[in-house]
Amino acid sequence: MITDSRLVIFDCDGVLVDSEPISNRVFCDMLNDLGLSVTLDEMYEHFVGLSMPQCMERVTAMLGCPPPEGFEASVQQRTEEELRAHVQPVEGVREVLNALHLSFCVASGGAHSKIRTTLGATGLLGLFGDRIFSAEDVKRPKPAPDLFLHAASTLGYLPARCLVVEDTPTGVRAGVAAGMRVFGFGARSRVTPLLDAGAHETFRAMGELTALVERWVRSSEEGALAGD
Repeated sequence: MITDSRLVIFDCDGVLVDSEPISNRVFCDMLNDLGLSVTLDEMYEHFVGLSMPQCMERVTAMLGCPPPEGFEASVQQRTEEELRAHVQPVEGVREVLNALHLSFCVASGGAHSKIRTTLGATGLLGLFGDRIFSAEDVKRPKPAPDLFLHAASTLGYLPARCLVVEDTPTGVRAGVAAGMRVFGFGARSRVTPLLDAGAHETFRAMGELTALVERWVRSSEEGALAGD
């Protein structure tokens, strides 16, 4: 049992819910419809971990002009429809959340509507209550630290008492910039980019996280005692 006055901050897509294959397939298809020849591999390389406004900025740069009016709203609508029908929780995450006797929340670059759609469709929404934070809540999205700092401040935790669980270099950089401990989840991606971005630990299976959190708590306590 993990008991301590600390906060674990989870990213959503790719950490709590296995949404990235669905979201990227929809976005890839719609970009190809615009005339941009992109593959799913290129989607993971260029778009995963970015907020929707950041994605639209990148699309504008690729097209040489803004996408058609309504394109962003259409992407969001089609994505949420596909997620509602097909998204699954990341394997093992429900067991981790149930075993986690620390406060936890979600802080995602996605919109509130998308976060609630995916958490609701996977049966995880009730585990988070109102502890849901989106890039829509802050001026600067990841890799700026604003979202993680906002979540910690709202819930009453100092950054040094927070642990971030992320699966993209963009999210890892945001957690490091916030002065938090960062664990990189490399189930779908190579862990090297997560380490290069500053992740303090990496893991490949969600079931490994419980032991890593326990070790973090113990090492923090030992460090505090040594400081005394």
